[in-house]
Amino acid sequence: MAKIQNQQEAAVAEAVSKTEQFFQENGKKVVIAVVAIVVVAVAGYLYKSLVVDANAEKASELIIEAQDRFGVQNPDFALALNGDENGAGFLDVVEQYGSTAAGNLAKHYAGICYLRLGDLENAEKYLSMYKSVNELGAEVVNAQNLGLRGDIAVERGEYEAAVALYKKAVAASENVYTAPLFLYKQLLAYVALGNKAEAQKCYDTLQAQYPMSVEAREAEKVMGTL
Repeated sequence: MAKIQNQQEAAVAEAVSKTEQFFQENGKKVVIAVVAIVVVAVAGYLYKSLVVDANAEKASELIIEAQDRFGVQNPDFALALNGDENGAGFLDVVEQYGSTAAGNLAKHYAGICYLRLGDLENAEKYLSMYKSVNELGAEVVNAQNLGLRGDIAVERGEYEAAVALYKKAVAASENVYTAPLFLYKQLLAYVALGNKAEAQKCYDTLQAQYPMSVEAREAEKVMGTL
């Protein structure tokens, strides 16, 4: 019995190690991949939201300047965040037009910039300032925001909090891009908690709803270690 228990503990420890390694090695890739989705989705969201705001035109001009630094092949996240004499940063948009739709979105972008710069405290602060929007295209941003906050919880070893955020992220936008990603991360967080039963549920959902996804294949590998 003791031998079996030791083997189970070793398997869980190995899975947790792989979980931590996954977040360490793939965190940047994950952010980049989801950001690419967001850049496309945001266009429609901004168009509908900004036209009704008195400050919309100026706010949209400023956020576009910051997005230009953010969306390039080799983004300068510090510059996108803070801006310079040649253009505004996301913090400028938040400070001057925080109550507008663009200001709300800038909070989300600022959180991503801080996350990429390794400042978890400010990343969480600004990501949490973002208010979910019920507009076409915004659901992907809503999901990403929750998922990134889940990533921060993982970085802090707060796996239960991460699970709750990943669940909300999946529910916020059940598409084939973000949903399997955050469902997989939810599985990894459960593995880190040693909760094989809940991890299995995540795995079953991935296989049933997103069987062709990369996450479904990766989940199979993880579950094979338990």
